[in-house]
Amino acid sequence: MPERVERSGLTDWDEVHEVVADAYFPHELRPISRDDATRYRLKSSPVGPAVLARIGFGAAVSIESDHPGAWGINIPLTGHLESTTEGHHIISTPGQATVCPPDTRTVITDWSRSCEIIGFKIDRDYLQREVDRICGRPGRHLPHQLDLRSGAGAEWMTLLNSVGDQAFGESVLLRNEHMAQQVCGMLTTALVLAAIPADENDPVGTRPRIVKRVIDAIHADPGRPWTAGELAEIGGVSARRLQQGFREYVGLTPMEYLLDVRLECVHNDLLHGVAGTNITYIANSWGIMHSGRFAAAYRRKYGVPPSDTRRLAEA
Repeated sequence: MPERVERSGLTDWDEVHEVVADAYFPHELRPISRDDATRYRLKSSPVGPAVLARIGFGAAVSIESDHPGAWGINIPLTGHLESTTEGHHIISTPGQATVCPPDTRTVITDWSRSCEIIGFKIDRDYLQREVDRICGRPGRHLPHQLDLRSGAGAEWMTLLNSVGDQAFGESVLLRNEHMAQQVCGMLTTALVLAAIPADENDPVGTRPRIVKRVIDAIHADPGRPWTAGELAEIGGVSARRLQQGFREYVGLTPMEYLLDVRLECVHNDLLHGVAGTNITYIANSWGIMHSGRFAAAYRRKYGVPPSDTRRLAEA
């Protein structure tokens, strides 16, 4: 469990690198100006499965990180961040946020000398469960940049600053794990609502017809033993082209999307199905045949093993 950290006044860039890596994300740090590290400052604090950080280097630097296992939302309070991730070139200034995807190389080519950020690090699976819960269908994901100057984005930023004031201080409440979990849930829900448009503004119908046809077929019969070739035939394209379309417009491959829909079917059966029905039988009935992979995928999506869902339903 990470601990609250407050550091400043270091003089050695190697030491700065180690402190920031331990408190926020592992990374490669390279100064790109002649400034020393004496104006560096860091505050960080865990909030449930998230970490809030406030970081300034007092020098122009470049940073590379794969953000293992977690999303990083970096919001300049001053100065600017210039970054590249997944082929996208992003410049963020105050009122904007750079979104760094998990397990993906992001290169901050210019963290300006005057730049200080507030960073929100949130566990990959925790955020994905919240995205799926709110958006209703799998495959929605955060954009590469957020506008925090108005509307829901500005409200999320106000909430984040308020929690940061408590987290970076000696908050008694946030030292309570139950309270920290609730606050993290509130921050994450607000982030999803601010970052991902409601369905009426971004309907499934805006996706290419080939993708929509396959999505409709999957939802019509998720238990069918679909193959990649059969799904491609429905879309009227090659399997490779269908996969490219799904990755671009859904964020998952067709088979990953199919598994997610099946997991939702199993989840609903565990909550509302016949009490005592064998969990493996339920999974098999929806086309999931590998019990070990099923249990791991279910836990990633819902945060608990399927047996816990069953116990909750029967309580």
